[in-house]
Amino acid sequence: MTDQATTQKAKAASLSIRQAIGFETPEGTNWSLVHGQQYAVLKDRVGARVLLHLVSFALVVFTVYQTVPVAALAAWGLGLISAVLYSARADIRLGDADSRSISVTEMESHALTTAAKGAMWSVGLILCAVYGQLGDTLLAWTIAAMLVLASSASRYGAPLSSITFALAAGVGGLVASLIDFHPILATVVVLSTLLAVFGVIESARVSVAVRLAEAAMQEKSEVVSMLLREFEEGQADWLWQVDTGRRLRSVSPRFAFALGREPAEIEGGSFLQLISGDCWQTGRFPQSLHDLADKLKRRQNFSNLEVKVTIGGQQRWWELSGTPIVDDRGRYQGFRGVGSDITEQRESSEKIAYLARYDTLTHLPNRRMLNEALGEALEHAAAWRSRCALLMIDLDRFKGINDSLGHLVGDRMLAEVASRLKALVRDGETCGRLGGDEFAVVLRETSDRSRIDTLAREIIQRLSEPYQIENHTLYVGASVGSAIGPRDGRTVEELLRNADLALYRAKDEGGGAHREFEPALHANAEERRLIENSLRHALARDEFMLHYQPVVDATTEEVVSFEALIRWNSPEHGFVSPAKFIPLAEDTRLIVPIGNWVMERACLEAAENWPEHMRVNVNVSPEQLLETDFVGSVVRALSQSGLNAKRLEIEVTESIFLRDASIAREALERCMALGCSIALDDFGTGYSSLGYLRRLKFSTIKVDRSFVQGAAQQSPESLAIIRAVVAMADSLGMTTTAEGVENDEEAQMIRELGCTKIQGYHFGRPMPAGDVLDVMARQTGSPRAESA
Repeated sequence: MTDQATTQKAKAASLSIRQAIGFETPEGTNWSLVHGQQYAVLKDRVGARVLLHLVSFALVVFTVYQTVPVAALAAWGLGLISAVLYSARADIRLGDADSRSISVTEMESHALTTAAKGAMWSVGLILCAVYGQLGDTLLAWTIAAMLVLASSASRYGAPLSSITFALAAGVGGLVASLIDFHPILATVVVLSTLLAVFGVIESARVSVAVRLAEAAMQEKSEVVSMLLREFEEGQADWLWQVDTGRRLRSVSPRFAFALGREPAEIEGGSFLQLISGDCWQTGRFPQSLHDLADKLKRRQNFSNLEVKVTIGGQQRWWELSGTPIVDDRGRYQGFRGVGSDITEQRESSEKIAYLARYDTLTHLPNRRMLNEALGEALEHAAAWRSRCALLMIDLDRFKGINDSLGHLVGDRMLAEVASRLKALVRDGETCGRLGGDEFAVVLRETSDRSRIDTLAREIIQRLSEPYQIENHTLYVGASVGSAIGPRDGRTVEELLRNADLALYRAKDEGGGAHREFEPALHANAEERRLIENSLRHALARDEFMLHYQPVVDATTEEVVSFEALIRWNSPEHGFVSPAKFIPLAEDTRLIVPIGNWVMERACLEAAENWPEHMRVNVNVSPEQLLETDFVGSVVRALSQSGLNAKRLEIEVTESIFLRDASIAREALERCMALGCSIALDDFGTGYSSLGYLRRLKFSTIKVDRSFVQGAAQQSPESLAIIRAVVAMADSLGMTTTAEGVENDEEAQMIRELGCTKIQGYHFGRPMPAGDVLDVMARQTGSPRAESA
């Protein structure tokens, strides 16, 4: 038994009698699809039924006309013919029952007309029993039983009407057998009638089950057709089908459009040939076409297979899914599937993948791809017991160009840097951009150690050459730090960190150099980390103090001011050099609160303990000066201490003008408006420009100790610079202070060069606040000096 037959049998058994004969409709179905069809077919055999009843009547009359009165036969015949014709009329009227809603009332009315036919046959049976002999009754019942059987077995009948006909005729047969006092015949009549009724019910169940199955199949077919039609009418997908020879069959319009052909033109054509383009002649197919051909050859299901095809000479990407076609006997008939053009999605995905791995400005590999390349290099080194290397590159002085000329020029310079770097690397070496003005080169194999140093020197030299960008001739330098794997790190993170430490060392030494990683660098970095952690708490723990170094008049050698210098006594690290913790404070922006503390403490000590004529010099970091509340912090320090603003001299370096010159100048001008004086420290050691002196009225220019030491050694350049600074300061009404004077000969030389003030160990080292009072007391001859 097939699965379909088993399903239909199960459905038939589940139907109730009322559902089978038409009093109820199975849930979820339509009456016209189930019961309406039962009544609609009645009209198809109306003539045959009428003829059958007339012939049966004639046979009975021919048998009993000698025993049954003619008048009775005539009356019976008239009634029977009327019932048959009336029932035929009712059959014809229900011919459209499958296309409209048929009511239970109509069904019951039709059953009554059919029952009337059965009743008229009962009348005939009774007439035979009353007037005829037992043989006449048996013959009449045989004919009536034939009609009942025909009604029950015919598919052109309604179940309820067939049941009422059988019951009506059976009643007559039962009465006739009882009149003839024939119990056996009565039993046969009752059993045959009941069997006919049960037969009608079972046939009706099967018939209804079949109609339900047909309706479900039709609905599924319509749904599938609708889905396929909608699928074909979609914007991106189509159906495809090939036979056992991989030739296209049932080509749909959308699939033909995807191939750029007409359906009739490609029907029966080779599927693989149509989508392979010129590759069919050359025999060099993309791997994806090989994969598709292999799936078809092996008759394997496949889903979402991305295939590179050539349509009209253009390369496209299709996504195909397919499944083998097998007939009822399990024989392979070909393939059927769906497909879509995913060229745009593929290009978008490739673009996204590119953006995820490459820098959009320089088109070099980005940090992510560099990390992957470095990881692969480390794995290769571990597998083959070789070495790899990482070079980290940072541009020197790039920030100044970016800030002064704008990001557009800076971006063009970075693109040019990338172009120069790409020209320097070899096969097996990957250069990329880490971010900002930092680049890196990964060397997969470095068995020759000299390659690292050679490449580093080439990078420094090439990147230091002039750049021509938008009518500007620009110069930057480059610093390089390198680390070797796995010696300097067995993971990507370790190698990156150690190369960065080496780069930091190269930058710290002035830039334009290459430094290799050394274990001491890691120790220094760890020390820096620990110092930074302690520095963050030093202010709250009151670990800072101020020392003061005297500044004297070059002629009289009298102290005219003291420069406040911060000192840090850390419980964890002891006395930490300012050269170590001040750059760290600037990098972490801790210099802002620390600088404010220095300003407040210096002003307070000068106001409370120093003579009215004595000034205090306070160094200000660029980070402080660019704070929006810098002038407010100066005002608070002066007001809280009560120090006259004329006694405060703020010392700044030229580096403040490399950040945001307008903000720095505005802040200093507001301080000068308060009465403070401004000193330009370390003049000549940075990016010196006379424009600074023209735009801002400094009170003092401090000559850096390097020039003083050079002049002491009779360096013509240092002597010329000092003379030029002194002459310029005199013409602008500014004073000059020479730093780093360590002996009497240097002091005498400075006087001869014309400097107005001198600062250095020759006149006093930085000292605690208490010693400052002793110095001033000795200078004035006060009792404090005598007691000392």
